[in-house]
Amino acid sequence: MILDASALLALLQGEVGADKVQAVLHRALISTVNWSEVVQKLSVHDPAAAEIRPELEMTGLRIIPFTVEQAEIAASLWEQVRPFGLSFADRACLATSIERHMDVMTADRIWTGLNLPINVHVLR
Repeated sequence: MILDASALLALLQGEVGADKVQAVLHRALISTVNWSEVVQKLSVHDPAAAEIRPELEMTGLRIIPFTVEQAEIAASLWEQVRPFGLSFADRACLATSIERHMDVMTADRIWTGLNLPINVHVLR
């Protein structure tokens, strides 16, 4: 399962749907692009937010590099997802999922309206 930043943030902040993320965390992947978004958002309240990484990695979560192939897929998605207002980080997550042929988990319900060759699991 590929995690969007919104999914991991839901877990870390105890939001609705955190249990769904917890259930897959031991086998989940997150792109370095989305990890950066998680750290940035957590840093608003805790400047040492990145220090949580070793603890998360001990659960089995893998933070994986954003590849050239994924960058090209993310670029190709721009026109299709522009009407939905998706960010670069959203496209990076989707591209990682597409390139790895893996399901994706997000808190962004709007992703279910996309016509993509992946399964989107929405937390809430």
